[in-house]
Amino acid sequence: MTAREKRYLVLGGLVFVAVAFLPFADTGYWLSLGISIAMYTVLATSWALFSGPTHYISLATAAFFGLGMYVAGVGVDLLPFPVLVLLAAAGGAVLAAVVGLATLRLSGVYFVIFTLGLAELVRQIVTWVQTTMGSSSGLYVLTGITEPMIYWQLLALAALVFLVGWWIGRSRLGFALRIIGNDEVVAAHSGINTARVKVMLFVISGTVAAVTGAILAPRWTYIEPTIAFSAMISFQVVIMALLGGAHRLWGPLLGVIPFTFLSDQISANFPNQTTLLFGVAFLLIVYAIPNGVVGLVENLLQGRKWRSG
Repeated sequence: MTAREKRYLVLGGLVFVAVAFLPFADTGYWLSLGISIAMYTVLATSWALFSGPTHYISLATAAFFGLGMYVAGVGVDLLPFPVLVLLAAAGGAVLAAVVGLATLRLSGVYFVIFTLGLAELVRQIVTWVQTTMGSSSGLYVLTGITEPMIYWQLLALAALVFLVGWWIGRSRLGFALRIIGNDEVVAAHSGINTARVKVMLFVISGTVAAVTGAILAPRWTYIEPTIAFSAMISFQVVIMALLGGAHRLWGPLLGVIPFTFLSDQISANFPNQTTLLFGVAFLLIVYAIPNGVVGLVENLLQGRKWRSG
């Protein structure tokens, strides 16, 4: 580990410790906003671990997130909550492995369409099962878990995701991913098992999303398929990651923070136009800053270096 990397790790640790004190300062609006930022930081960063280096745009986040929520909702009266989180992680990993093995040979728009349909497929299955069993379409998740506890759990998960991403970036797996992202055909001819590498990263991303859903379930109190498997979750994760810059580990965070504030204002002031405004934001990001805020900053720094040289 270089001295520069050590400084970044120490700085990152200090930031996490600092933001962990938020519940002591406020338990209302700012804590609620902090939970949203922590949630989307986890989801967008884990999404970028897979989609950033491979350039595969996955819209399956809602499928894994909703699965985790329902694992927590179904088992909340039967098992301790930490066990439910572990079961959600296992369920997300299995679903991601099955889907990855079946679909990661697809590319481009075909993969995007399939992952978008996955959340809807899982939602319909969950709805059918609940209807067949004669129960209502929703579940009450009543626990003694408070919002500060949820916030701290999400922060710990975010720290874990960043550490895993940092490790992947330094490992042979990360090197293989960068080659796949540059040219998958070259990677295959170089002896890299491209399918296995992509499935491994897809499993990590799906597992993290499922755990996030399980952690958030007690906060929502009542969950139903249309909420847990909402396609808006998948779209917001993609927008935030692209806005910040999916090619850097810390890039999605630069998209999560401003877009969470923007999303909050849009939802409060234009509730009937939320989807339209999110779509406009997505188009502007793709066309105006395709490499995100990180790419914009890097280009500016390179321009200054070139002029000074």
